Amino acid sequence: MSMKGIFTALSGAMAQTTKIDTIANNIANVNTTGFKRDQQTFGEYLTAIEKNPQVIQVPRVPASIESFYDINGGDKAYVNATGTYTNFEQGSLKHTGGKLDLAIDGAGFFEVSTPEGVQLTRAGNFTIDGNGQLVTKNGHAVLLEGDQMTNPAERTVRFSGQAQAYISDAGEVFDGEKNLGKISLLQIKNPDSLQKIGSNNYSIKPNMEAEFNKIAMPSLKQGFIETSNVNIVNEMTEMIAAQRVFEGTQKAISAYDAMADKLINVVGSTKG
Repeated sequence: MSMKGIFTALSGAMAQTTKIDTIANNIANVNTTGFKRDQQTFGEYLTAIEKNPQVIQVPRVPASIESFYDINGGDKAYVNATGTYTNFEQGSLKHTGGKLDLAIDGAGFFEVSTPEGVQLTRAGNFTIDGNGQLVTKNGHAVLLEGDQMTNPAERTVRFSGQAQAYISDAGEVFDGEKNLGKISLLQIKNPDSLQKIGSNNYSIKPNMEAEFNKIAMPSLKQGFIETSNVNIVNEMTEMIAAQRVFEGTQKAISAYDAMADKLINVVGSTKG
């Protein structure tokens, strides 16, 4: 009797563990500005597709132990984690009244400068650091529009500290009456090319090229921030469902383990 079914159940348990981890991360970021929820996707991995058709001989007779082995492993199926995908649906806009808070109403990402290079974010809860520079909550410099081939340091925003700093609905940054420039806003045509890299930032996936263009007339809301697009009720429902499936796979594994025990200790001893 074959016990390979335990590996199918095990792959299902591992898949649900990955899903639960993803959901837990979504729930943990329900109050993170501009956060986009992730979703784990799965597929079915069939060993049959790796075998030549002539090798797999599906029996045309009533099922029996002898006919079972003619399948030659073509019946094996496992759960295959196909990847984690980000849902870029916009979150609701929350009014804060902050002079430096800016929410994107629609498509687009802010450009920010980090030690790892230029990255993108939707989080517009900006502030001013100790050097008078406009930065994100994580301390990354917010960039102005300009030639993207130039040094990002030439597109940062630095306030004098002698006048009121604020950002307009058009994304223009003012130091008192002085216009310092316009916040850079990029639209990504193929969001699947983006990957999360922490600090609520995104970068381009390796071996992929992002298709983006500048947004000439951005739809921005000054004094607002975009909230997370995580729906806590939906996430908790998904969590409960994933936990129940996980418990089911655990029971299947236990059943296979009990069968193996009988094969070894009962059937085996009888034959001896």
